[in-house]
Amino acid sequence: MKRKMLSSIGLLMAIGLITLAGCAEPVTPSTPASRDYMTARVKGTISEFVSAKPSIQKLMASAYGYAVLPSIGTGAFVIGGAEGRGQVFEHGRLIGYCKMTSASIGAQIGGQSYSELILFQNASTMAAFKEGETTFDARASAVVAASGGGTAANYVRGVLVYVLPSQGFMAQAAIGGQHFTFAPLLSN
Repeated sequence: MKRKMLSSIGLLMAIGLITLAGCAEPVTPSTPASRDYMTARVKGTISEFVSAKPSIQKLMASAYGYAVLPSIGTGAFVIGGAEGRGQVFEHGRLIGYCKMTSASIGAQIGGQSYSELILFQNASTMAAFKEGETTFDARASAVVAASGGGTAANYVRGVLVYVLPSQGFMAQAAIGGQHFTFAPLLSN
């Protein structure tokens, strides 16, 4: 019993460390070059989503706002973690940056990277995202943006998530969730 309890505590501490490791870097790119690089990657990612599923363009135009994370890297061996950064738009205009972190525990092994597009249906879901109140497990609610995949997508609690796999393989049956941090553009 004592050994099982110590093992559980160790796993929880490991999840905490994975989550904290992703918190060390700032959400906002720190140099003009890194901001330009992020912008180019976001534009390229949007093009990839639209190529994979042309109806996404119409959904983005009608959404109150959206977040684009060009590359989320994830890896796991029983304990897993993920992190990705992107840009946030409201009515099609860049308003800030976001960072996604995730920790999970369970039967899982491997690594992968993917892009994520999160659409916000209205002002209240956008506000919840900005306040850090949007947490979910995209693996459970995401629509794979691939030819023939996800032909009918609906908002769930005002949020619609699309995922575009990039590379890697992950076998997973885990409990985990994504947490988002938002940083607004700085006024000059």
